[in-house]
Amino acid sequence: MSWVEPNARERLRILQDSKVIAIVGASNNRARASYFVASYLKGFENYRVYFVNPMIDELLGDPVYKSLADLPEKPDIVDVFRKPSDTPAVFAEAAAAGAKTVWLQLGIFNEEVGELGQKAGINVVMNRCIKIEHARFHGGLHLAGFNTGVISSKRQAI
Repeated sequence: MSWVEPNARERLRILQDSKVIAIVGASNNRARASYFVASYLKGFENYRVYFVNPMIDELLGDPVYKSLADLPEKPDIVDVFRKPSDTPAVFAEAAAAGAKTVWLQLGIFNEEVGELGQKAGINVVMNRCIKIEHARFHGGLHLAGFNTGVISSKRQAI
């Protein structure tokens, strides 16, 4: 069995159907991608965002939990900012917490996690940034400078 990535329509459905997102490996360092993603997702009222990192106590004014088991509610999506070798253990914790989707951030891929997800009936998204995907589906890429709003085949004059 080999993992098959959810297509764009399925990823959109995952984002639309989800209400609770847990970010594993969230950092309070403003230069880290996890901080940027956390602050972006916190800006949407339709999501309840929880942070998981045993090394910090607070992020963006919210408590940070030591593990997924400590969360006050079941996460729909577990967004993972950990090295690929750590992801099978994070997957097991996410499955035990009742997550419907495990989302491995941009640059993170682990075939074993994909296969575990297929066997357990849990969606697995890999090597994609949840913030970029959300913004792409909701017309917000311009917020981070990814979309200039100019459609042209000609180079812009400098």
